[in-house]
Amino acid sequence: MTNGDKLVVDRAVAKATVRLLPFLALMLILAFLDRANIGFAKVAYQADTGISNAAYALGAGIFFIGYALFEVPSNLIMMRVGARLWLARIMISWGLVSAAMIFAHTPTSLYILRFLLGVCEAGFYPGVLLYLTYWFPARQRARATGLFYLGVPLSLVIGGPLSGWLLGHEDMFGLRNWQWMFMVEGLAAAVTGVVALFYLDSSPAKAKWLGEDEKRALSAVLQAEERDKLSRVDHTAWTVLKDRRVLVLIGVYFFIQLGVAPLTFYVPGKLASLMGGKVDFTVGLLTAIPWLCSAVVTRLASVHADRHDNHRTVVIAMLTVGTLALASIYWIDTAWLLVLACCIAVPALTSSQPVYWSLPTRYLGGTGAAAGIAFIVSIGNLGAFVSPQVMANTESVIDLPNAGFIAVALLCFLSVVLLATLRPARGQGHL
Repeated sequence: MTNGDKLVVDRAVAKATVRLLPFLALMLILAFLDRANIGFAKVAYQADTGISNAAYALGAGIFFIGYALFEVPSNLIMMRVGARLWLARIMISWGLVSAAMIFAHTPTSLYILRFLLGVCEAGFYPGVLLYLTYWFPARQRARATGLFYLGVPLSLVIGGPLSGWLLGHEDMFGLRNWQWMFMVEGLAAAVTGVVALFYLDSSPAKAKWLGEDEKRALSAVLQAEERDKLSRVDHTAWTVLKDRRVLVLIGVYFFIQLGVAPLTFYVPGKLASLMGGKVDFTVGLLTAIPWLCSAVVTRLASVHADRHDNHRTVVIAMLTVGTLALASIYWIDTAWLLVLACCIAVPALTSSQPVYWSLPTRYLGGTGAAAGIAFIVSIGNLGAFVSPQVMANTESVIDLPNAGFIAVALLCFLSVVLLATLRPARGQGHL
């Protein structure tokens, strides 16, 4: 590639960054908020409905079963119908189901709606990760993924205070506070999905906001990378599961999600109990602080890993620190120490993920990329289903409050062990 071509590609990437990443981050903010807001509603929701801790744990986690079952088909469909149409469909449907949580008054209705929420959202996260490979060359992809992934911490930075504020409003339009929260946050996602239908472009070739030279240069680079990946490994939708590297990457993601889940599903309730027992605006504001730290660390970590081409080392270091901080929550009995521990655990465990995603996306191509990324997310996200069960069962068997945090931290550390076994594929260079 000549210097002139490189400048044209960089110009196209800069335009794609400004055009696509803020909107994709907004979509992720709403996705993660609608997935995790049940953690903020926990106290008020259980008080109103009488749903037990065991039923709540199953309802919180069953989302990931529906998510896992439909993740791979969703990504394969996106390859056929285009990212614009499919990502918009995902958002509209999950927003409407999330809003329908106002009707979840029994364990059965909770299970059904949370399962359907997973089904509707299935394919969004791996779909966007695949979509980013259509726009950003490998040398700039961790930074692009990091900017997209800012939606996760920002969902709690914005969503924590927002959910707390909404929970402070009783009997608006005849709705309980938790019903009001689910309805507002769900409909926001559905409206954004309608906007996505008109805003997103499926590929550089269809982007009217790119010049013809920018379309050609960016497409040429991305197609060359795709050919290179396929020359090294060319999977079908199912043979990807026979690849040891993919299985290791699935295991890593599974144990990361197992460690992250308690930070969204249990920390708001624990913080509320240390501050008087009610999730309100103050609790929401305090839970936002660790996620604000995560937003900063996400950017720093992804840029550092791209610049030094040491993605695996960065992920290992962050996960090690994160699991230690997660385990420390067991011994914490004051609100300010809990917030401090989360200011370490949350950035370490969540900000490692956009750096982690540079590993499978630089290895897999074609149908193997669509299926492989979807399998990693779908099977890996089952860790978030298992996590509440580990928390509840550990504390039940040992009869020690918060002992579940040690159990999930130990399991989360297995992600570090698996990453330590991962070596570069033939011709891949550094990790």
